[in-house]
Amino acid sequence: MKLLLLGAGKTGSLVAEVARERGHDVETLRSAENPNASALSANRLAQFNCIIDFTTPQCVIEHIRACTEAGKNMVVGTTGWHRELENIRKLVERHGTGFLYGPNFSIGVNLFFDLVRDAVPAIQHKYLPQIYERHHAQKQDAPSGTAAMMQRILQEKTGAEVEITSFREGQVVGMHELVLNSEHDTIYLCHDAKSRRGFAEGAVRGAQWLAGKKGFFDFKDVWREMK
Repeated sequence: MKLLLLGAGKTGSLVAEVARERGHDVETLRSAENPNASALSANRLAQFNCIIDFTTPQCVIEHIRACTEAGKNMVVGTTGWHRELENIRKLVERHGTGFLYGPNFSIGVNLFFDLVRDAVPAIQHKYLPQIYERHHAQKQDAPSGTAAMMQRILQEKTGAEVEITSFREGQVVGMHELVLNSEHDTIYLCHDAKSRRGFAEGAVRGAQWLAGKKGFFDFKDVWREMK
């Protein structure tokens, strides 16, 4: 495939590396070259099979609109925009494109979400849940999309109000922890990312999976189908 990568940060650079290792042709468009999505014209996008976005919450909505209106499939790993989820879903459906997003494209984190779901009975047995997340100091959104997903899983299953505590420090790649505390003991569930490569591999596999598909997809619902 020919891929256009939006964003050349730490994760975006790894996405380009992984995509080339998998035999794809990749072009990178830096944020400075694309103010207000000005470089995302239909003519420019026509040559690409899929656009992958790892930019910032401040510009991702404009990118999504431009790419979708040009009829292009898109994988979005940027977080911090999900309050616009229903509007973007309608946009994708109206233009008949393929769109894949997720709070986290790591296979390990999505396995971790299953463990969080399995922890629901603890809350029903009077364990108090708390979520902690740590990321590098440059991360622009808080709480993280992954922590928000953990919170949503627990609240949908139990109705419990689950507090998230966020830390931004140093070069932490990403650590997420669910602590379940009772009068008698404490249970800890933790995912600690060693590198960003897991996110990058998930995004590229997602672009491959999305090829030829139309519709609005959440990574957590489809990652088991990917190769």
